[in-house]
Amino acid sequence: MMLVTKMCAVTLALPLLNFGDIDIVEILILIFVLALSLSLHEFAHAYAALKMGDDTAAMAGRLTLNPLKHLDPIGSLVFLIARIGWAKPVPINPSRFTKAKSIKSGIFWVSLAGPLSNLLLGTLSWFLFCVLFTIMMALMTSGPILEVIMRLFLTLFQANMLLAVFNLLPVPPLDGFKVFGVVLPDRWYGKLLQYERYIGLAFLFIVFFFRGALSTVLGWVLVPFKYAIQYPITWLFQQLQAALGLPVMPMFL
Repeated sequence: MMLVTKMCAVTLALPLLNFGDIDIVEILILIFVLALSLSLHEFAHAYAALKMGDDTAAMAGRLTLNPLKHLDPIGSLVFLIARIGWAKPVPINPSRFTKAKSIKSGIFWVSLAGPLSNLLLGTLSWFLFCVLFTIMMALMTSGPILEVIMRLFLTLFQANMLLAVFNLLPVPPLDGFKVFGVVLPDRWYGKLLQYERYIGLAFLFIVFFFRGALSTVLGWVLVPFKYAIQYPITWLFQQLQAALGLPVMPMFL
């Protein structure tokens, strides 16, 4: 009998993605960003599982960046209404992790692959934002198209940092529950798995009814992640801009 478990990305909109007063362009940017970020997250789970020897997700058509294969209609609709959503779960079968050192090790890497993909996309987005900023300063030009692209890269950075950190929280149904579960003794982890559903329901209750407190905590947790990515990249571009005699961009936005 195959033991099939599922992983899905959960996303939560915080004040850094302000829905209070946005125009149609920002809505379209947000839809694109979420479609790309969630699809990459789920693709990463499927790809990591395949590398561990499990082709369950690949056979289910999930080894793709096509958003239609990953986005959950209800999860997407709920996100637009309640600012929390989810993608379709990626099915994996840990008993088929023949290329992993152990089942626990395989689960760790497959779980970590999703948030790690968002950190990489966020890093690339911030780098491209800095590149475009430098080009705009060098050419002393701007315009609606360039501004939209700048907003796109900035939103990609912010959303992917949030998606990565949020999904690394060590509570079900998030990836972090399985990532940090690896460091626990098997007996403790087994006990937690027995209560996984109840812990998950309690967490969802907190998400829906204590979002303000959760947003504050996540805002604190995001700081070191954003600092670690933004500081070195921005510093390098600041040196380049200063050497070229251009206006120097701020360290953080």
